[in-house]
Amino acid sequence: MKYSEDPGKQYHIQCGKGDVGRYVILPGDPKRCAAIAKYFDDAKLVADSREYITYTGTLDGEKVSVTSTGIGGPSASIAMEELINCGADTFIRIGTCGGMQRDVKSGDVVIANAAIRMEGTSKEYAPIEFPAVADYTVLRAMADTAAAMGLPHHVGVVQCKDSFYGQHSPESMPVDYELINKWQAWIRLGCLASEMESAALFTVAAARRVRCGACFLVMANQEREKMGLENPVVHDTDSAVRLAVESVRALMKRDKE
Repeated sequence: MKYSEDPGKQYHIQCGKGDVGRYVILPGDPKRCAAIAKYFDDAKLVADSREYITYTGTLDGEKVSVTSTGIGGPSASIAMEELINCGADTFIRIGTCGGMQRDVKSGDVVIANAAIRMEGTSKEYAPIEFPAVADYTVLRAMADTAAAMGLPHHVGVVQCKDSFYGQHSPESMPVDYELINKWQAWIRLGCLASEMESAALFTVAAARRVRCGACFLVMANQEREKMGLENPVVHDTDSAVRLAVESVRALMKRDKE
């Protein structure tokens, strides 16, 4: 069923065939789209609908796009589904996260190789036993690029949840016993950071047979705060943005080869 008033456009993102490139960077915040698009050549705004803003331009002569997804798995999955319908097949999620391990510091970049599915969207795509993992080619491109750029970075598992305040004020929730106990389990298992979209995106990508990776700026680390360690709050996502852009370049080169 077509819900869009324009049958040539996807209902939520209001893009159609030819509006986006094969490679798409996915920030959460619509305000980040223009900043990311500045790294493209000849970038143009192609759609502005709800939380979904899309710019399309080129990198090294190849069409690329950036589309915001809003916060959380439901809106992120809608964006990915509709971008796939428009012809995209390679995605890099760029966002922010909260560090969980002592050595994951503010300003570092976390590259997710997998995500804990402590959210609801992925459950409507796959049984809970199915792992939410990044595409290896995208993951490798991102890890190699981060090393080449000299970025302080970590590669590993992230925790994905639906409630921001369930993380930051778990004691205020009626299910505090579950939130606090699982948080400690994730830390003991070496989970690097917490965020809100990658599990859904990795699972949708697996279901739709497309590629997806994710990188995150560490804004702060509440575990370091508890330990009395240095823990400034960092808001500048440019390092993660540059990593995403240069990783797209690396992927394009490898795909051509």
